[in-house]
Amino acid sequence: MKRSKPIKILEIIKEHVMNNKKEYMMVSLLFIIGIFLGVLFVNNVQDSPKLEITDYLNRFIEEMKSSEGLNHMALLKNSIGQNILLAVILWFFGTTVIGIPVVFGLVLYRGFCLGYTIAVCVTVVGLPQGIWFVMILLLLQNLLFIPAVLALAVSGFKLYKSIIKDRNKENVKIEVVRHTIFSFIMLLLLVLSSVIEIFLSTNLFKVLVKYF
Repeated sequence: MKRSKPIKILEIIKEHVMNNKKEYMMVSLLFIIGIFLGVLFVNNVQDSPKLEITDYLNRFIEEMKSSEGLNHMALLKNSIGQNILLAVILWFFGTTVIGIPVVFGLVLYRGFCLGYTIAVCVTVVGLPQGIWFVMILLLLQNLLFIPAVLALAVSGFKLYKSIIKDRNKENVKIEVVRHTIFSFIMLLLLVLSSVIEIFLSTNLFKVLVKYF
């Protein structure tokens, strides 16, 4: 009996992680540094920008409370479009030797964005409610989004090291194909994270936002 495709995909991902432990540790550290930088940035900005952020977030919460319905398809299209663009950029720069700093910079930036968002939510809503706010709105989709982004970065870095070590054109072509196939798998995870964000996290947040 043939094994299902989801099982094969999970095996490919597991093997990739096991074979690149050091690389995953490195990009994970970059991502964590980005989170801390995002938190520090919010904590050290002047009062005026903080007031603008507070007003924006409060308006967002009030709109979610009063909104009768959301255009889920429009939101989904926008989210998927952004994730596809991110995946293509990471794939493209991962296939070039000089593009690896851009890949690492994007990992750092995504960590910064997450840390910034978390710090803003906690600052505006308060610590207990802010944690729940973050968990409802960000946690579910990021369970797929973050690993997929890190995996794309690692795959690109692995290709970079292969090109540096082995100049044989045929071997490089094989590694590029592997990187492309793996990147496509990660793209599917990013698309799934968009679906979770729009149809699960957003609806769950809309139900619970009245308690904030």
